[in-house]
Amino acid sequence: MSDDGWGERPKAQSHKAASALRELGRGANRRFGQNFLTQPAFIERIADLAEITPGAPTLEIGPGLGVLTEALLRRGAALQVVEIDRELAARLQERLPELPLLVADATTLDWAEVCPGEGWTSCANLPYNVATPILAALLDEGARFRRHVLMFQLEVAERLAAKPGDDAYGGLSLLCQAAADVRIVLELPPGAFHPPPKIWSAVVRLDPHPTPRTGGLPMEGFRRAVRAGFSQRRKTLLNALTATYGREQAGVALRATVGERRRAEELDHAEWEALAVALERP
Repeated sequence: MSDDGWGERPKAQSHKAASALRELGRGANRRFGQNFLTQPAFIERIADLAEITPGAPTLEIGPGLGVLTEALLRRGAALQVVEIDRELAARLQERLPELPLLVADATTLDWAEVCPGEGWTSCANLPYNVATPILAALLDEGARFRRHVLMFQLEVAERLAAKPGDDAYGGLSLLCQAAADVRIVLELPPGAFHPPPKIWSAVVRLDPHPTPRTGGLPMEGFRRAVRAGFSQRRKTLLNALTATYGREQAGVALRATVGERRRAEELDHAEWEALAVALERP
């Protein structure tokens, strides 16, 4: 009986990943945050969520053993792959010699050079230890990407998608949602990976807004206001914002918008836009 609908038990798929690593004389590299996706049903679902059309420019970061890579290629993606692990990159290049593959640290790249033009889709099982900074860099590219379908720890995914009133809501939620529409579209158990992590994971779909929802501010200014507001969550916004903007400027901005007694997590997105504009353009 199949546990995933594809005729093979999860353990059998995990054994295939372990076997591939044994051929290289190694295991998963913890320094690179490697947990390899192994279950075909999940792999195919993630590739479907990217909604790739033939010839569509597509970025995959951290392909590992190449299972998602092959699923994207089957859908006709014009794929650009970035892999930091030289051994895995060499194995993948040997299997797929025509694949454009860049051996590099994704946290250091200029995405304008790697992904020229617009209309790109990113689809990846991101290394969890660097997933958030990679996402921030990709979102900063704006219209270069039409969609991101990315794997995160479930806890991080919940923070990305959280709304005011949710326990997980914070500055990360607000900044992400200023750049894109954010939805959790798939949750995965530890057994979907080799080696299995200790936590659940989730795939998040992010569709960038045509114009960032920052009240007309550059993202840098909106980010500064949000980070200042959430820097001391237990304090009122007046106290939290004082360190960055000074008490007088913070007080004027708050009185003109949301009031001095509010806390950062109480404000919805429109209120944050108004407050950020008042702080950055006094």
